[in-house]
Amino acid sequence: MKIAGLQKVGLIDYPDHIAASLFLAGCNLACAYCYNRWMIRENDVAEVMTVRAFLDWLGTRAGLLDGVCVSGGEPTIHPELPELLRGIKALGLSVKLDTNGTRPRVLSALLDAGLADYVAVDVKAPLDASYHVVAGRAVDLDAIRESIALAMDRAPDYELRTTVGPQLNEGDLEAIAAEIAQARRWVLQPFLASAAVDPALAAAPCLSEEALRQVAERLRRICPAVRVRGL
Repeated sequence: MKIAGLQKVGLIDYPDHIAASLFLAGCNLACAYCYNRWMIRENDVAEVMTVRAFLDWLGTRAGLLDGVCVSGGEPTIHPELPELLRGIKALGLSVKLDTNGTRPRVLSALLDAGLADYVAVDVKAPLDASYHVVAGRAVDLDAIRESIALAMDRAPDYELRTTVGPQLNEGDLEAIAAEIAQARRWVLQPFLASAAVDPALAAAPCLSEEALRQVAERLRRICPAVRVRGL
């Protein structure tokens, strides 16, 4: 497990928490819209600090941070993840786990062990044959559904989230909304055409933040908990 980046403090990534965000290198998907595409291949990433150094630093933040957002990449591909989360929890901090939902057995074990206080599960596209187009690789849709159900039924708190890039339109969002209609929180995130995304998408047309807010108003008839998290 390799730490690819650390944001020492933030107010957005972990709702209602002042949190650090930790980025673990390596991912089992290859989403073209991802702003962290540079860390997909763990072997190509330079480690910015060891886990031990991170936990030592985190111990100096007592009283300043409420929690840690553990993101990536995809954290659940790492066998060492539970040990990292235990280290964070031992310091009295809450854990938010970001996951693409492809490894529900890992997520279930983490929830059983009380190691995730808030789970954010990506719902990248409608749960049909088009999912692999957005994910960049073949995906077990039953695994995604299982992870969504785990978050909704067993996580202390959670969100489902969708980045609305050029590959998604309003009809796609309606299909997602119908699948997760009972969700407590569904967050739509505007696409950011940064230098890290696939160049084929960088200049492609997509919904603006304002247009996305208008779409969200219409989606509320299907999934009342939908909201937009702005850039």
